[in-house]
Amino acid sequence: MATTTTTTVYRPSLSEKPISKISCFNQITRRTRNLFMNPSSLKKSDLGSVKASIQDDNDKKSSSNNLGGEAKKKAQALELQRIFEDSQSLPKPLSINDLSPSANGARLRVAYQGVPGAYSELAAGKAYPNCEAVPCEQFDVAFNAVERWIVDRAVLPIENSLGGSIHRNYDLLLRHNLHIVGEVRLSIRHCLLANYGVEIGNLSRVLSHPQALAQCENTLTKLGVAREAVDDTAGAAQFVAANKFRDVGAVASEGAAKIYGLNILRENIQDDTDNITRFLMLAREPIIPGTDRPFKTSIVFSLEEGPGMLFKALAVFAMRQINLTKIESRPQRKRPMRTSDDNSNGSQKYFDYLFYVDFEASMADPNSQNALGHLKEFATFLRVLGSYPTDTGTL
Repeated sequence: MATTTTTTVYRPSLSEKPISKISCFNQITRRTRNLFMNPSSLKKSDLGSVKASIQDDNDKKSSSNNLGGEAKKKAQALELQRIFEDSQSLPKPLSINDLSPSANGARLRVAYQGVPGAYSELAAGKAYPNCEAVPCEQFDVAFNAVERWIVDRAVLPIENSLGGSIHRNYDLLLRHNLHIVGEVRLSIRHCLLANYGVEIGNLSRVLSHPQALAQCENTLTKLGVAREAVDDTAGAAQFVAANKFRDVGAVASEGAAKIYGLNILRENIQDDTDNITRFLMLAREPIIPGTDRPFKTSIVFSLEEGPGMLFKALAVFAMRQINLTKIESRPQRKRPMRTSDDNSNGSQKYFDYLFYVDFEASMADPNSQNALGHLKEFATFLRVLGSYPTDTGTL
């Protein structure tokens, strides 16, 4: 699927990455931020002091002076030093201030929300193998990066089998003029992470993205820990590692544990083993839909208030044997309420909704064209967000 969409809509990419300092967590100190997110400023003297402080910490906490213990402490210090040095190669998340054009290049650049180690980075790699994954601080930054030709694509989550829809991205789909050109499903395996030497019983607080916390609710409730929501899972792991917390853990991926030097206290802590997140692949131009494989089409529309209006809208698909796979309603931001005159009760106010619908058919299919033509006769607004191949691959 990824190869087909890439060759169809590919445009020359822009190679040079803007650099920004991350603002995912306001609590991170300037020194910590420099160590983890601006590794070019890390001096050898800093590495020496970090290594010395780690060694000193170990000396204070260790009561063993045997040769085996000393070798273990040295190995831990060297491993942490290696992690600091490796962080120099980590890409830095784009912020809203970094969105300016750069030089041309040949490699496909794909934006995702979060920092290296995020599940969205894994999804970007699955959607576009061998791409250059570009981290962004927020979802809207990723949308803007595609629109301004800083990246070629964006891969962003839209729904999870346990946590439900990501409403922010539904709103951004309407606000921005991008097209859905594909989808990718990713199996999510959450891990409970902490700094080395910290046991599960030491944890009083766990950080992660709200969706991840919701997906692990039963496990975290049994542990009796407080939950704190942050911007993304990998960012939570980064924050815990940067501050060397002894009583705070993070819910994130196994990859995040490796990147930020954290210990995996427990694997697969999600409430259900079938924990799947669906991601959308976004581009500036739509792909040409076909009928040679399973396709899905995503639309958004609004209706006048009245009895049976939504039933009438959905019936245009049912009468043509088109299967609906998703329907999501969102209040209209510019007109959240509407007034309707009722002869019996006087003037009444209603929420004014937009309806997002996914259906299993290609826009190249005459049935789809006829259904949307029928819907357009009474819809007050209608927009096709994309017609794209369905992800039928293995998870």
